[in-house]
Amino acid sequence: MTRKQSRIPDTVIKVRGLKNSFGDQVIHENLDLDVCRGEVLGVVGGSGTGKSVLMRSIIGLQQPDAGKIRVFNHNMLGEMEEEEALEEGSEAQDVRKRWGVLFQGGALFSTLTVAENVQVPLREFYPDFTPRLLDELARYKINLVGLPPESASKYPSELSGGMKKRAGLARALAMDPDLLFLDEPTAGLDPIGAAKFDELTRNLQETLGFTVFLITHDLDTLHAICDRVAVLADKHVIATGTIDELIQLDHEWITEYFTGPRGRAALGAKDRVSGQAARNDSAAKAMDSAPDGEA
Repeated sequence: MTRKQSRIPDTVIKVRGLKNSFGDQVIHENLDLDVCRGEVLGVVGGSGTGKSVLMRSIIGLQQPDAGKIRVFNHNMLGEMEEEEALEEGSEAQDVRKRWGVLFQGGALFSTLTVAENVQVPLREFYPDFTPRLLDELARYKINLVGLPPESASKYPSELSGGMKKRAGLARALAMDPDLLFLDEPTAGLDPIGAAKFDELTRNLQETLGFTVFLITHDLDTLHAICDRVAVLADKHVIATGTIDELIQLDHEWITEYFTGPRGRAALGAKDRVSGQAARNDSAAKAMDSAPDGEA
């Protein structure tokens, strides 16, 4: 159940029996996963567990060996030929219009400006949009992610790491998606930059209401914005739940990850932030209830 839902949510992504392999190396075997509408789902796992491979399978960049994937109740595997899937107005195209992706590092085109990068999906799906409309939409998305207006004309090489992430996010949001994929969005950012990006993601999700599929190693991110966390280990999703629920499970990797030194530090930081917020709220209420002249 997410922060904003009071009923059993419907499923935006449903994965069943997924198998992925590279040669003789099996990455996923009989993997199942549900992502609910309106939630922020964090996906964690050790190196080599195939977190990015899972995302790429869902969005059609990796062809699984077996299994079923449905996004917005549309079968993403083997339902039609590639040519038909790319045909304008097809159901597959309509589904792809409803998601946005932020790849690791932003994955911006180095020869395009920030504004031109943001316009890429718009040009692909709406070739009849005028240059003026494209420019206006790009400026709006750039402002939405907190970048200054002058960044629109800059090239990726002129941006800091944090600005590249925000530019990539602006492009991912270009189509007003119902579903947002984020692959290690805070990797390479300093703690302050990572916290600001988490806050931006949470505020946008709560305002716009999209569903988030978030791959991360960042424990602070999990505590800050995730409604549930799916744990990849032993070639499949071994558990899905809130952090409090996962901590109760008897699994070596989960225990080490969430209750080890870094896990305890992240939990302590969350508690300090929650405590400060509670104190600020109490102080505000006291000020509001004080008689005139005593505040």
